[in-house]
Amino acid sequence: MIRILALLVSLLLAANSATAATRPNFLFLVSEDNSIHYLRLYGARHGTTPNILSLAKNGLVFDHAFSCSPVCSVARSTLATGIYAPRGGFQYHRKIARAALPQGLLPWSSVLKQNGYYTTNRRKTDYNFRFPIKRLWNASSPKASWRNRPDKQQPFFHMQSFGQSHESSLHFRREQFDTPTAVSPDAIKLAPYHPDTPTFRYTHARYFDRMGVIDKQIGRVLRQLTADGLLEDTFIFYFGDHGGVLPRSKGYAYESGLHVPLVVRIPANFRHLVDHKPNTRLGGFVSFTDFGPTVLHLAGLDIDKRLDGRPFLGPGVSAQDLASRDEAFGHADRFDEKYDHVRTLRKGRYTYIRNYQGFYPDGLQNNYRYRMLAFQEWRTLHRAGTLNAAQKQFFHPRPAEQLFDIQSDPHQVKDLSADPGHHKVLLDLRNRLRKKVLEINDLSFYPESHQVSNMLDDPIGFGVAHHKEIVFLHDIAALSLTPLPVALGKLKAHLLSKNPWHRYWACQAVTLIGPPAKPISVAVAVCLGDPHPMVRLRAAECLAVLKTNTPDPLPVLYDVLNTVPTEAEALLVLNTVVFLRDHQGLAIDTTRLLPRFPGGQVARRLEYFKRSSVK
Repeated sequence: MIRILALLVSLLLAANSATAATRPNFLFLVSEDNSIHYLRLYGARHGTTPNILSLAKNGLVFDHAFSCSPVCSVARSTLATGIYAPRGGFQYHRKIARAALPQGLLPWSSVLKQNGYYTTNRRKTDYNFRFPIKRLWNASSPKASWRNRPDKQQPFFHMQSFGQSHESSLHFRREQFDTPTAVSPDAIKLAPYHPDTPTFRYTHARYFDRMGVIDKQIGRVLRQLTADGLLEDTFIFYFGDHGGVLPRSKGYAYESGLHVPLVVRIPANFRHLVDHKPNTRLGGFVSFTDFGPTVLHLAGLDIDKRLDGRPFLGPGVSAQDLASRDEAFGHADRFDEKYDHVRTLRKGRYTYIRNYQGFYPDGLQNNYRYRMLAFQEWRTLHRAGTLNAAQKQFFHPRPAEQLFDIQSDPHQVKDLSADPGHHKVLLDLRNRLRKKVLEINDLSFYPESHQVSNMLDDPIGFGVAHHKEIVFLHDIAALSLTPLPVALGKLKAHLLSKNPWHRYWACQAVTLIGPPAKPISVAVAVCLGDPHPMVRLRAAECLAVLKTNTPDPLPVLYDVLNTVPTEAEALLVLNTVVFLRDHQGLAIDTTRLLPRFPGGQVARRLEYFKRSSVK
C-alpha cells in the first residue's frame, strides 16, 4: 500500500513538474488603422464583431488602451521595442534613416525567440529601427504560422496583421458610391467635427463594413487555433495598430488617433496567471510600451529595465494595481511629408495636448491623406466657407496647449485650456507632460535633419548626454505659455544666443505666439542671416506668420531649400513653403523650388506644387 501511495505521489509530482514547465503561447491579431470608435463592443452603433466578442466573453476588454503614436511605423516600432519613439529616435513615419537600439537591448520578440519560442509574423513589419528581421522572427512572410514550427510542443508567438481595414480601403472613386454598404449611410452618427454630407456618411458606413471583414478573418485564425487544440494554451490579444481612419484620426494625436481597442482572451490552462475573472471590462490604462513587458512576464522571462513599459497582466500584477493606472503618453511628429510636433498626456477623464508647432493646422497637405474623397471634400467646404465652428477647427492654427474633458467631449472639440474652472487641471497636466518629455529626453527638440546626421547610431545615448540642453530647449519652447511681456523679453535674449538651437526654438515660440509678438520681429529678422540654415528657415517662417512687410522671407526660404546638404533639411523647408502658400496666402514662385534631393518625401511635396494651386 505504501509503495502504491509513493508511486502515486511520484506520478503527481511529475505531472505538476510538466505543467510548471509548460509555457503559454501568444497570438497577436492586429487590425490596421482603427480606433475604438468603429466597434459596437466599445459603444458604436454599428461594427458588430462576433468573433472579437467571443474573445471578450472569455477574456478582458480594456477600455483605455493607447498606441502612443497615431501612425503605423512609429506605433509598431514602439510596440516591438517597448520604448517611446521620441526617446528611441524612431518617431518619424517613413523614416529617412533607421535608428540603432542600445547595445544589448533586444526587441522582445527576439527575447522570446532566444528563449525557445517559435516566433512568426504575417507579415507587416514597418519598423523605424535597425534590427535583422531573422533575429526578430523565425519566419516573417505571408505564409508564416505557428503551424510551421518543427516541434509541435514548442511554445510560439504569432503576430498577424489584417490590412483590410487600412486607410487605403477608403481610397475609392466617386462612382463607387453606387456600391451599397451593409451599414446604411443614413444610420451613421458622424463626429461633430465632420461635415454632414453623403460623402462622409458613405465613407463612414463603408468603414464599418470593413470591420465585418476583419472579424471574419479573425474568426478563421481562431478556428485554426481551436482545430490544433491550442486555444486554451494561448493568450490572444486583439487590438488596433493605432487609431483611424476617417479624417482627423490616423496621424493626429487625438483620441481618434491613439485610443485603440484591446481584447485579451485568457486561456483556461493559464488562468491562474491573471488576477481577473473572464468577461470583465477594465478601466486601467495600458499603452503599446506595456505589451512586450506583459508578454515576457506571462512567459516567465526577465524584462530589460531599459524599457519604458511595465506588465499589465501576470503574476504579482493585481487587479487593483491595474485599475489604479490612469495615464497615457502620446506623440505625433512627421507623417510622410507633413511635419508636426505634438505631445499628449491623457490622465483620467482629461487629455492635455501640447502643440509645439500649433501654427501648422491639422489640415496641412499630406498627399496620401488627401487621396480620400472625404478629406478632399472637407477642404473644399472649408474654402467655400460653409463649415461650422467645430468643423473648421481642422484648418485653423492650434493654440500652444489644449485641454479636453473626454467624458463630456469624447471627440475633443471644446478646448478648456482657457477656462478658469479647469486651470488647476491644466497646470497639473502641463507639469506632468513636461516631466514625461524630459524624463525620456525627447529627441524632437532637435530637427529631424540633426537627428539623421548626429543621433541615429545611439539615439538614447545622445538624449542622455544632451539632457541639460533638452531641458533648456523645452523651457524656451514653453515661453509661448507665459505672460506676453515676460515671454518677449526672454525670447529676444534667446534670439541672440550663441547656441543655434536656442535661436531655433526662440523663432518657433515667437511664431506660436503670432502677431502679438511683432514687437520683437526686428530681432527675428536678424536671424535671416544666421549661419545655421535651420535657424534661417524658422526665422523666415516666423516673419511670414507675423506678416511683417519687410524683409521678404521668401528669398531666404528659396536659398535654404536649394543649398541645404541633406534631404531632411529640404523636406523641412518644403513643409514650411506649403504651409505659407496654402494657409498664409503667400505667392510661391515654384520655378525657384530646386532642391538637390528630388526623390522620396521631397518628391511628394514637389508633386503637390505641380498639380495644385490655392483656390
